[in-house]
Amino acid sequence: MKTFAKIRFYYGASIISFVAAGIMVPLLMIMPKKSSEILHYFNKLIIFLIGGRIKEHGKLDKNVDMIISNHQGIIDIIALEASQNINFQWVAKKQLFDTPWFGFLLKIPKMIKVDRQNKTGLIKLLADAKETIQNHKDRIITIFPEGTRTDKQSLLSFKAGARIVAEKLELTVQPIVITNSKRLLNEHNRTAHSTTVHITYLEPFKVSKENKGWYEEVRQKMQKVIDEEEKTHKRER
Repeated sequence: MKTFAKIRFYYGASIISFVAAGIMVPLLMIMPKKSSEILHYFNKLIIFLIGGRIKEHGKLDKNVDMIISNHQGIIDIIALEASQNINFQWVAKKQLFDTPWFGFLLKIPKMIKVDRQNKTGLIKLLADAKETIQNHKDRIITIFPEGTRTDKQSLLSFKAGARIVAEKLELTVQPIVITNSKRLLNEHNRTAHSTTVHITYLEPFKVSKENKGWYEEVRQKMQKVIDEEEKTHKRER
């Protein structure tokens, strides 16, 4: 059984690589203005081809400025893009922009690049986010505040970037929790299974500089959902 799960992982990874590099990147180059539609349709295809389904709980408020989410692996991005045909603007580290072929998935749709090795990285993040809020009302900045993938049930401490941007620009934020994505494709132990990825939308809110504890409060609310999912439905995050 474990051998089959390993085979499924490499099959799933191959499907993602082929669709992303072989189909999405060329189409984005030809039709950059259709980027959100291309990303939505072909990520939806990926989920189908690797044996996944998506179930949403609650509702995404398409008028929010920023989404913050937990992060287990590539399926988090694929599932969210597949579930919503809207213009996400992902915040990603510079190294991902520099990868062959896959970097185009970030460069062409003009995602936000963060250079963690550069002291001015946070300043650029703030400037890029401000430009989006002022000039691209159709885009939702989407960020993983943990800053990296993890296979643990407990959320890592949130990095300061999302908090600073949200407070400085007084953004409306919606937290979401994604569970079961690493069962569909687990990059940590390289196994995969046919399963349903669950996306839970928490209540959106406008960030207030007066509430100094809002960031930690959000982390605790997200952790509560993660714990409840695991306890009640045996769905890991």
